[in-house]
Amino acid sequence: MYDAAVQNLIDELGRLPGVGPKSAQRIAFYILNADSSEMEKLTSAISTVKRTVSFCEVCGNVSETKLCSICRDERRDPSAICVVEESKDVVAVERTRSFSGRYHVLGGAINPLAGFGPEQLRIRELVARLSDERIQEIILAMDPNLEGEATATYLSRLLVPLGIRVSRLASGLPVGGDLEYADEITLGRALEGRRIISEGNRTVENHAAEKFEEAVEEEAKERATAAAEQATVQEPTKRWSGSMFDDLEDTETTPGPDVVAPTKLVLESETEQGNLVEQGTLNEPLLEQELEKQSAENPQSHEQTGEPKIPGDLSAEESEAEKTYSAEHREVAPSDADAKRRASYEEKLEELKKTPLRTPKPNVPPIPGATYVNPWG
Repeated sequence: MYDAAVQNLIDELGRLPGVGPKSAQRIAFYILNADSSEMEKLTSAISTVKRTVSFCEVCGNVSETKLCSICRDERRDPSAICVVEESKDVVAVERTRSFSGRYHVLGGAINPLAGFGPEQLRIRELVARLSDERIQEIILAMDPNLEGEATATYLSRLLVPLGIRVSRLASGLPVGGDLEYADEITLGRALEGRRIISEGNRTVENHAAEKFEEAVEEEAKERATAAAEQATVQEPTKRWSGSMFDDLEDTETTPGPDVVAPTKLVLESETEQGNLVEQGTLNEPLLEQELEKQSAENPQSHEQTGEPKIPGDLSAEESEAEKTYSAEHREVAPSDADAKRRASYEEKLEELKKTPLRTPKPNVPPIPGATYVNPWG
């Protein structure tokens, strides 16, 4: 297709790793269109590399001298050797800054299809380096592919009988990866190479289920016993009554000889109708003391009426003032209906005045353990 010189250049470029026919063709035409000075620099760099750069006599890494810079560095740890396939892998491990030992470059991996066997690799040089007693560990850092696994398996079988610690780089999930996107082999190796965070100190028991059931039964028995004891000790709850705390657990306290039993109060209007309704209990001595006190304060009104003074009733002066006020403010004569309503209202008012004061039933429950005092008893 092209002239002999151009086609020969394309063929030679196509032999480079990772360069296909199309890429070789583009590189060839780039060389043809580039300046002669740039191409001379390229050819000079290739010639210089081939003339000056060689491999280290100890580890096999690229170097311009007999020993590479890593082998010449006395600060490196001589007890660990990291075995890699190519020199580019040394640069990759060095970028991590996590390894401070030395390296050994095999120069490839076992690949029978490509004609690479153990004899073509620098395995003999590795075994010769193990004569140094300072070496305690060999780290196999091969690629996680078929050829790398084959090489690592071969080296492990060769080095384990020598009594040296042999380790393999962990393989599994990458940093920032997701479990759902991991393949079966990668996830399986991640499980096999898992790290132990804590050994734990839990002991295995033979009858764990039976012991658990026994513990549950014991706990239930303890709760039942505690509930029974609490029921026997707990006192009955005091309840509110409908009128002035009048029903304060009469069965709990027995009245002494000095305490007067309260009597029931019944309205006269309700007696006439035949319906006896208990309104509460009164302490007669306390009521008599109150009546005598009021009679002493206003003896004239008490003697004129001849009736006992009921708490809440109006005195004579108060009744007269009320009548005067009503007469002064009565502008229009009330009608018969108004008169009847007023008479009914006054009648109910008189009944309410004769009724003893009562405390309405509260809407809140009593406080547990509190003692209430009946002001009438």
